[in-house]
Amino acid sequence: MSYCVITDATADLTPEMTLGLPDIAVIPMEIVIDGTPYQYGPGGNITVEEFYQELRNGKFSSTSQVNPMTYEEFFVPFLEAGEDILYLCFTSGMSGMYQNAKQCMERLQKRFPERKIVCVDTKCASLGEGFLVREALIKQAEGLSLEELVQWVYAHQNQVCQWFTVDTFEHLKHGGRVSGTAAIVGTALQLKPLLHVSANGELEVMDRTIRGTKRAISALLQRIKNGWDPEKCCRVIVGHGNCPETAEKLAGDIQKELPYADILTAPIGPVIGSHTGPGLLAVVFLGQER
Repeated sequence: MSYCVITDATADLTPEMTLGLPDIAVIPMEIVIDGTPYQYGPGGNITVEEFYQELRNGKFSSTSQVNPMTYEEFFVPFLEAGEDILYLCFTSGMSGMYQNAKQCMERLQKRFPERKIVCVDTKCASLGEGFLVREALIKQAEGLSLEELVQWVYAHQNQVCQWFTVDTFEHLKHGGRVSGTAAIVGTALQLKPLLHVSANGELEVMDRTIRGTKRAISALLQRIKNGWDPEKCCRVIVGHGNCPETAEKLAGDIQKELPYADILTAPIGPVIGSHTGPGLLAVVFLGQER
């Protein structure tokens, strides 16, 4: 039976990430910049570059979760076309989207009892979610059934390691992830806080003591060297918040230390960028555990 894999714009998928793989449907998401709403994703009206320019101009952004009615409008055409659905959703640790999707799917299951409609909480965000979606598409191409792919995702979701370092405390402070005092001190000392996405899918600050971009890059590189399991997957994603030159520097350092790594550099979009601001650097890879 044919099934479609669906994700949301949070996954920050690029054409290079899905090249040669089965089609993926992406649900656009709304972001709000200084009171003005925008759509990010397919058919949207703001690009990643435009978003970060707004932030560099001193504006702040917030995100809006996908509601059950929007999910229904997106899912129904696939179901009416006779396709089953596997939705790989943005982590419930940062959003209520998973619950909204489940609520929608319960209604749709009654309306389409012959269809399989499955929602998986990826416990991942941004390129971490995109990484998991890409690997799932590879497994779909290999012939896994919907049920088999669901089992595969659950078995591997907590092996997706997602580490970030941010250039400024301002957006973390605005989102309530650090205090105003910590932001002032961190800015004065040029600290680059290190964060990761936890096993519960929450964005956590792990180290507030790293000083300067060079040391931040070293910290990310060390996380890969400590946790990466190339036998599971050689792909490493380097993500950035509108700082491609710094991302290329990090990618080059990784390639020197780990020459067998298959490295892809990609931008991190507005959903996570709203919380972290421009200058963000990230590494995503498959390890034994987060």
